[in-house]
Amino acid sequence: MVSEAAGTPARDENGRGFSTTDLLGRAAPLLFLLVLIAVLSYLEPGFRTERNMFNVLRQVSVIGIMAVGMTFVILTAGIDLSVGSVLAFCGMAAAIVARGSRSLLEGNDPGGIQVLWAALAAMGAGLLIGLFQGTLIGYLRIPAFVVTLGGLGAWRGATLLLSDGQPISGVSDDFKWWGQGFIGRVPVPVIVFIVFVAIAFVVLRYSQYGRWIHALGGNQEAARLSGLNTNLLTASVYGISGFCAGVAGFLLTARLNSAEQVAGQGYELEAIAAVVIGGTSLFGGEGGVIGTFIGAMLIGVLNNGLVILNVSPYWQPIVVGTVVVLSVFIDQFAKRRRRGG
Repeated sequence: MVSEAAGTPARDENGRGFSTTDLLGRAAPLLFLLVLIAVLSYLEPGFRTERNMFNVLRQVSVIGIMAVGMTFVILTAGIDLSVGSVLAFCGMAAAIVARGSRSLLEGNDPGGIQVLWAALAAMGAGLLIGLFQGTLIGYLRIPAFVVTLGGLGAWRGATLLLSDGQPISGVSDDFKWWGQGFIGRVPVPVIVFIVFVAIAFVVLRYSQYGRWIHALGGNQEAARLSGLNTNLLTASVYGISGFCAGVAGFLLTARLNSAEQVAGQGYELEAIAAVVIGGTSLFGGEGGVIGTFIGAMLIGVLNNGLVILNVSPYWQPIVVGTVVVLSVFIDQFAKRRRRGG
């Protein structure tokens, strides 16, 4: 019996043997990340220093938090193109609340309890925006692409209206600590990012809600017929995405010491890229937040490595875009091999 087990190839839950292609398809993002770190460390020894590693993590933390929320959306076969604009709106709302007055654009934020209210304003605004868009998508059946593409422009315009077209700067040290401070030697945004990843991992892997999300993305009609409230579930994942964008907006404002109307431009594409590179299927039902973490790190390491090697910044979006296409190709190729196609 033991010898038979030892000589039998490993099999998945459907009784199929795992092939090398299947293994590579699942592990490709992590393998690519490790190889990239090794190559950059060889080419530039300064890359592997603790300071630079924490710098990479700090740089990806804002987009990474947004990508955590995006993972929930994409798992349901949805998309949220508005998160960059929502980030800007929420960051502006946080700065206004922290300053204590919408019309007060000069001087310093008094700090203390105002920072708490600012954080709640950013998170609350993001959550409400996400739920509003999710309701349009889930209950009114308006395509997610259309709703969130409209939101991309609408919330950017709302940010301009909210601030009268002026940036808001000069927040308090208490506020700035959330974007620039450290706990030990670890930057605060990195800790927040890791906490979000950990919570999302537990929810998606071990909770009933997580199983519902995967079921909804796998087959929405089957999920509905099985008794799931697919409309409410759809609205909820956009609420999560908006909430994450709100947190990211608060942290980015704290890091830059300023709320800008142009904050978060292009971030929606990087958040989606992190999710897709991490192996979450754009067709829904497959993937997870650990892959998203790896995808975010991969983008951060690529961008940081190109800067350290003095490569033109114009190459950065080209490289990231190429990696996204390759990641999707590898994922689809592995799935066809598993199906025997």
